[in-house]
Amino acid sequence: MITLNNAGKRYGHKLLFEGCNWMITPNDRVGLVGANGTGKSTLLKILGGFETLDMGDLNVTKGIDIGYLPQDGMQASGRTVFDECLSVFANLREIERELEELLHRMSDVDHTSAEYEAIADRFARLDTEFRNRDGYALEAQVGTVLAGLSFRKEDWTRPCETFSGGWQMRIALAKLLLRRPNLLLLDEPTNHLDLEARNWLEEYLTSYPNAYLLISHDRYFLDVTVKRVVELWNRQIHFFASNYSRYLVLKQERLEQLQSAARNQNDRIEQLEAFINRFRYQATKAKQVQSRIKELEKIERIELPPEERTIHFSFPQPKASGRIVAEFQGVAKSYGEKLVFSNASFFIERGDRIALVGVNGAGKSTLIKLLAGAEPLTAGSYTLGHNAQPDYFAQDQYKELDTDARLIDDIGRVAPRSGETELRNLLGCFLFSEDDVFKRIGVLSGGERNRYALARMLLQPSNFLLLDEPTNHLDMRAKDVLLKALEDYTGTVVFVSHDRYFIDRLATRVFEIGEGEVRLYPGNYEDYLWRKQGMPLDVAAPAATEAPAQPAQTAVKRANPQKLKSAEDQCAKLEQQVAALEAEIARTETGLASFVSVEETLRLTGRLDELRTSLEQAMAGWEAAQAAVEALRA
Repeated sequence: MITLNNAGKRYGHKLLFEGCNWMITPNDRVGLVGANGTGKSTLLKILGGFETLDMGDLNVTKGIDIGYLPQDGMQASGRTVFDECLSVFANLREIERELEELLHRMSDVDHTSAEYEAIADRFARLDTEFRNRDGYALEAQVGTVLAGLSFRKEDWTRPCETFSGGWQMRIALAKLLLRRPNLLLLDEPTNHLDLEARNWLEEYLTSYPNAYLLISHDRYFLDVTVKRVVELWNRQIHFFASNYSRYLVLKQERLEQLQSAARNQNDRIEQLEAFINRFRYQATKAKQVQSRIKELEKIERIELPPEERTIHFSFPQPKASGRIVAEFQGVAKSYGEKLVFSNASFFIERGDRIALVGVNGAGKSTLIKLLAGAEPLTAGSYTLGHNAQPDYFAQDQYKELDTDARLIDDIGRVAPRSGETELRNLLGCFLFSEDDVFKRIGVLSGGERNRYALARMLLQPSNFLLLDEPTNHLDMRAKDVLLKALEDYTGTVVFVSHDRYFIDRLATRVFEIGEGEVRLYPGNYEDYLWRKQGMPLDVAAPAATEAPAQPAQTAVKRANPQKLKSAEDQCAKLEQQVAALEAEIARTETGLASFVSVEETLRLTGRLDELRTSLEQAMAGWEAAQAAVEALRA
């Protein structure tokens, strides 16, 4: 469909990539990855025809329909949401109008005339095309996509211009999905989606009939939607026939191979230069010297890219709270006549990491505000535990910052014992690098200020963190730092996030908010989904609202890619252990065949018994690990 030949692109004086060759085929499912600034979004715009190459060629097969979704900036107006989505079917709607017109004409024309026969023939051909393209199900298609992207039915008839920027991007995404282009180009499509809409998009893409290429900072989303990873690295395109988790392993192996090749090359260059310098002026060695000079000139130097530094930052730990951090008893919250939830009763214990889930507007942010004391209860009681110190990170946390302060100065006041290098490393991890650290907070965008506010909070954490979408505006590197900080954190966390990987790694309990209730589930998000499909609720949770149980045999659990990889790694480790034990048993048996002394024979016999016992245990462990892998794959 699309071919890049020797493609290159500059951004000002910076070379993004060069000499790139790539063929995109009709059934590709590609994740485009790379560090910030490598040119991922630029490459997507080039493929979509919105930017041009500086070098090389881009060839697109004639008639190919390409759909492009940028990160932001889309704006629809003048129609309702439903009509705006229907507009992508303009050609089919025109066919529908002509079919109606042809029906009226047939009723007015003599059925035995040649004119009637011509009209009927035209009607039959158009009707066949209309049916083949699901023309009679257009409104159902629009409804399905809008519902999947969390538009409520009452929103369908609202004018597009009444929606905020995030919802405008959902409208643009809905139109693209309904259009079904031959190639979908999606730049951070999950940025403006809640968890439920993200899950729906994941399912939609797995059954998408054409090719797609996407950029995302959501690891789980990449793992389950792409079958190929294309990485922009070291100004080149690199291909991996794998999902994202496997790509990370292959990438590390490639880097180690490149480093080894560079070391070998440097050794050879040093040898050649040493020979040349030693014998340059000896006539008897002139031929050999010239030979080595030519060899040296022909060597194409291996260039190692700058290493991506791993940030290790020791965040301070808070003072311990009491065992019970917070307790709700019969809590209700309403805004006027609108009930958010009622009769919510639960307690939060020290060390809990609770993920709040539910569709947009269900009340996740409201519950966090109640816990933070930022909103009053409508009914019931809320008790904060002994020594519990809540700290609330809002979606608009940036409003609390000193806009006149420079980043490096402001964060230095928060962590006076940390050196400038350490603070610059932390800011760099949250995407503030080089001269960015000297910017005043007031000149940053809302997203940048929120990102900074999160880094600032981690430097002086309370023992009860309430985080409303902390992963917004973060790339994978920054998410990893945040995740590591929260995994090591000894306090209690209640959080909202739309990043599935982040929730799966962090959550120990899930609170589902919806239909006027707060329901409690143990475990992470995957466990929550499993129980939603039929397994029992957390019976130990006090006063938890019971959910209707479905027959367990109807539940279908999809493997978590991270858990599958962990099980496969454990299986491989045990296989190596079994092989090593078998080899040592063989060596011990060989030693027993040659008599040295009674003592040595007794020692080897005892060692052989130990090894055989260890082998039996390792084999049992391997069989269990293999069964776990097969179960996850199934």
